[in-house]
Amino acid sequence: MSEETQAVADSTEPADIKRLEEEGEIAADYLEELLDIADLDGDIDIDVDHGRAAVEIVSEEDGSRWLKRLVGDDGEVLDAVQELTRLAVQAKTGVRSRLMLDIAGFRRGRKAELTRIAEEAIAEVRSSGERRDLLAMNPFERKVVHDVVAAAGLVSDSEGAEPERHVVIYPA
Repeated sequence: MSEETQAVADSTEPADIKRLEEEGEIAADYLEELLDIADLDGDIDIDVDHGRAAVEIVSEEDGSRWLKRLVGDDGEVLDAVQELTRLAVQAKTGVRSRLMLDIAGFRRGRKAELTRIAEEAIAEVRSSGERRDLLAMNPFERKVVHDVVAAAGLVSDSEGAEPERHVVIYPA
C-alpha cells in the first residue's frame, strides 16, 4: 500500500465509514435484485477499502462460471454493472458514488496481473533510466499501476485520451 493510499485509509472518519457502509448496503440491495432478475446465485460481500465502498459478488466454484457472464471477456460488462450500481446508489443518496465492484474475483486477479506488469516496467525503468509507456488501460487499471509505482518510489502519469489513455513510468 502506498503512503498516499495508507494516508487516505487512515484519514477515513467514522462518519465517512458509516456513509460508505450505507453505500455498500444500497449497492448490495440493487445487486441482489439484479441477480434475481438474471436468475444467478451469488453472495454479496461489503467492505470499505481505500476510502471507497467495496462490494463483491462471490459464489461457490460451480456458480462462479455463471457469474462470469456479468464480467464479460475483458471486464467490460463488470464496468457497466459497476456504473449502473453507482447510479443506483446516487439515486438513493443524492451523492456520486466511487464504489468499486468486483465479480467472481475478476478485479482481484486483474490487480495481481497489473502489479506484476508494473513491477516489470519499474525494473526496466530503473535499469535503463528511461521512461516506459505501458499499454492503454481503463481507470481502475491505471490506478492500480500508479499505486504500485508510487510504492516503489518512482513517478507515473497518465497520458492520452480514452480509450488510448495509458500510464507512463518515469525514473526517480
